[in-house]
Amino acid sequence: MKSMQPPDDVGSPGEEILAAIVDAPGSEPRLGSVVLQPRPVGTTLVSVVAAPLNPLDLVIASGTFHSGRHEAPYVPGSECVGVVLDSDRYAPGTWVYGECDASPDTPGSFATRTLIPDGDLLLLPAGLDPVLAAAVGNSGTAAYLPLMRNAGLRPGETVLVLGATGAVGQLAIQTAHRKGAGRVIGVARDRAALERLLGMGADAVVDLRAGERADELASRLLAAAGQVDVVLDGVYGLPLEAALQVCAPRARVVNIGNPAGATAQVPAGLLRGKQLTLSGFAGLHTPLQEKREALTWLWTALTRKELRLEVRTVGLEDVPAAWRAQAASPHHKCVLLPGDTGHPGTGPSQRTTVTGSSALPGSGDRNQAEGPQA
Repeated sequence: MKSMQPPDDVGSPGEEILAAIVDAPGSEPRLGSVVLQPRPVGTTLVSVVAAPLNPLDLVIASGTFHSGRHEAPYVPGSECVGVVLDSDRYAPGTWVYGECDASPDTPGSFATRTLIPDGDLLLLPAGLDPVLAAAVGNSGTAAYLPLMRNAGLRPGETVLVLGATGAVGQLAIQTAHRKGAGRVIGVARDRAALERLLGMGADAVVDLRAGERADELASRLLAAAGQVDVVLDGVYGLPLEAALQVCAPRARVVNIGNPAGATAQVPAGLLRGKQLTLSGFAGLHTPLQEKREALTWLWTALTRKELRLEVRTVGLEDVPAAWRAQAASPHHKCVLLPGDTGHPGTGPSQRTTVTGSSALPGSGDRNQAEGPQA
């Protein structure tokens, strides 16, 4: 992969930058420009190199998100990897990973440049491909933290992943496997995508079938998994109802999403009889510093070529098409390259299956003095 170098000039405050813009709740983003405010003290101006498209971005833009709604136009994007242009804390040229709180007042990461609070940045380890580092950020922490912190996964336990074929699910399958789970079972709708999980650490897969009752699904889950110690639930609704029926005593269930429904029936007798622990995880409400452990593990696994994830890169002009693809729950990770829309080998139709690191030339020596400090 050819090096993506940041621009030489920092640029003056108040300049227009290219960005994707959501004009109103429920609208699809369009390509446009916004004026970037002067850099406030305590923030860092970043040239965005790679910005993942996450389900969170679509939910916020829909106007139905439980934690906020933007009536005025804004630039979406919740995370990125980029290069420091101006900062009181970081030297220009430093490669960083950052989280963005996109709003009408502050552009998110779907822009050529953005302003990020200093506390929402981490140094990128030397030698790590920025595109891959970005791709496993939000998705990887949404897999790792619920499994390891919320559920407290222990070696030898059986793990059930509901919604296993998306980016989060794929990384959850691999995380559970590499953390010593005795059995890992993936559950999702797409049979072909499920079969690919068998080469990523899944011991068995179960397909969701239209019109199937919870007890029927539970019977198939029990046949494939036996009793389950940990459930990572990315779908909610009926699949969760079925999963609860196959939980072992004192099983831990962590919900991270609800595309299968906003409600689920949890029988009181089952909850108390099995002494289940039900909890929820929201990356948006988890400070970046609390994600350091997860990101360190994920980025280390990438450099050791221990993780697999299919990544599709697109330019800013292709955000509307990528947005629609994400709404259809793709089985790959889409990453925007805002500053290099016509970069050879990373165009709008580029699809790359990656295993570990394929570092960009020139990206590995920028933080060499600091070393891996993610």
